[in-house]
Amino acid sequence: MNLKEISFIEFDEFAKNHPLKSFYQSSNYALIMGEKNFDYEYIGLFNEMNVLVAASLIFTKKIKKNISYGYAPKGFLIDYKDKELVRKFTNLLKEYYSQKNVAFIKINPDIIVGKLKNNSFEHNFQTEEIKYTLSSNSYIKLKNNLYFESSLPRFNAIVDLNKLELRNLRKNTRNKIYKSQRKGLLLEKGNINSINVLERIIRKNKNYCNINLNDYYNVFNRNDSIDIFLVKIDYEEFLINARISYDKEIEKNTYYNSKIIDNPTEDNINAKMNSDLVLLAYKNDILEGTKGLKDEKDVYIAGAMVVKYGNTATIVASAFDKTYSRHNANYFLHYKIMEYYKNELNYIDLNGMTGDLSTINPYYGLNQFKLGFNPNVFEYIGEYDLIINENDYSYLKETGILAKEFNKKND
Repeated sequence: MNLKEISFIEFDEFAKNHPLKSFYQSSNYALIMGEKNFDYEYIGLFNEMNVLVAASLIFTKKIKKNISYGYAPKGFLIDYKDKELVRKFTNLLKEYYSQKNVAFIKINPDIIVGKLKNNSFEHNFQTEEIKYTLSSNSYIKLKNNLYFESSLPRFNAIVDLNKLELRNLRKNTRNKIYKSQRKGLLLEKGNINSINVLERIIRKNKNYCNINLNDYYNVFNRNDSIDIFLVKIDYEEFLINARISYDKEIEKNTYYNSKIIDNPTEDNINAKMNSDLVLLAYKNDILEGTKGLKDEKDVYIAGAMVVKYGNTATIVASAFDKTYSRHNANYFLHYKIMEYYKNELNYIDLNGMTGDLSTINPYYGLNQFKLGFNPNVFEYIGEYDLIINENDYSYLKETGILAKEFNKKND
């Protein structure tokens, strides 16, 4: 077998048909990381008949004088069940990159080891063979993260668009989407000028965004594989709905008031008090709608950036303005994005969530939000380091250089 550098055209053609395909293993993503001072190359393994049987986009970065490390996001495009293929590819990689003073190559393959069912992960023990293959070929398994400690999430929520129906979502999620629609929200397809709006929403709520939105758009827009969506309030529709709701609640309130006069029970009094609160909320909606209509300004309260690759759309960044939290714009945004792609793609990747499903998890709200769309939640195999130079790798670990480098977000 022969290992050599290949062109980005050869690589993209191989990658797009591979079972483990991901936009992280694409020439577009290479350009993204190139802006972050990573060098990169496309490596291919050819068999005796000169057929490409494995490949990877591999980034390298100097971490210390004369010492570099490598990174293959989402792992190599290879059949990990083929022990002999993995062994040969690994040995040739070690030989190739030892010449370049690379201490190790980090991988995080999209190999599913578990799936969420009934609030716990059912594990696929067939992947134990893959773990053994990796560990016996100089790959060191890193600590499994429950949260977002690694370069890419270990747990992902993916919605099957072929099964998307509003009625199939969790009740709380459905209710929030219904409420958001009554607030006059609209989904708007954006363009490069929308990036500033999305960035403002992100910054306003101090949301963490580890990607450069402009870089992503400029690179992925070359082949029309990126979209921007914004949510704004249609104040005319909002005001109409608020007035209709207010008038309906007035009728209820009058009814409860008469019931209290005739029969002042605790239940009747509570019903009247609840109706008073609902009336107040609708009154505030009318005031907000009237002002918004008068101001004649577009008010954007949520947005997202989505990368399309293969049959999947991945939400790589999203945010909503918490000033308008009662509009439930985040629920509206995500559901409308799903509807938008339903007839074009098969899956929506909601991006990472955590493996800690407890209520004390600091990311509990994030988990519950994504679970509300009834996604398939997968647990992946995690991170491995392929050790190429043991002495250099030990030095980087013992001096803390390694920990310092990967406490940063490289993606």
